[in-house]
Order: sequence, then structure tokens, then C-alpha cells
Amino acid sequence: MIQRVTVPGLFPPPTYSHVSVVEAGTKLAFLAGSVPLDAEGELVGAGDPVRQAEQVIANLTEQLRAVGSGPAHVLSTDVYVVSSETAALSAVWEVVEASGLSGGPHSSTLLGVSCLGYPGQLVEITATAVVPEPTGP
Repeated sequence: MIQRVTVPGLFPPPTYSHVSVVEAGTKLAFLAGSVPLDAEGELVGAGDPVRQAEQVIANLTEQLRAVGSGPAHVLSTDVYVVSSETAALSAVWEVVEASGLSGGPHSSTLLGVSCLGYPGQLVEITATAVVPEPTGP
């Protein structure tokens, strides 16, 4: 069974869901790329990859919460940064590490890319996470 979730409170994506959950023994969630937009669709942190990474992590955390998961359950991420400079990639990775997503440690790929989907967007993160079974009240 596949459950696709568009998260209330996040900017509605145009042609994809924020999260896809597949139940096959262990329930997994496949998150669409989290972007640095606020709930109104406005870019957060123009020109600032660190601020954008913080917004991306906040949005990613909301995506996880919407399906009953959280940062500690992330299995893998792909972190995209518009830059060819390793210093910019490292600065974004420091935000990822501080967020708890790197706890585990999870598997991750950190990529410098030439552009992303929204004007002014410098950071995007995709993730796969376990959705734990609910515990009692």
C-alpha cells in the first residue's frame, strides 16, 4: 500500500506529494525534496544557504511529523546546494548535523548543483525515513 501525503501548513506542491509512505513489513516514508519556502510559498533566506537550510530542515521535520515519524527515524538524505564551493556545502552540512538528521548516523549524499527548482533556491533535501509503529497512550 502506498500513502501519499500533502502536509497541511506547508506550501502545496504543484505536482507531487510531500511524503510517500510504503508499508512492507516496516513502514517507510519517501519524502519529496524539502525546499526553503514558507507556508505562503515565499522564499526564506534569499542569498543565504545556511538560513535556507534551516527552513528546509523545519519543513522536512513537518513532513516527517505529518506521517508519524521524526528526524531520528531518517534513514537517508540527499542534500543539494547550489554552489561549486566546498565551504558552502560544509556550512549547509553543519545545519544538517545540528538538526538531528545526521543522528544514527544515516546515509547521505551532499551535492553541489548548478540550480534548483525555485528562483533563488539554494538548498533542497530529500529523505527516506522509517515510520514507527504508534505506541500506547
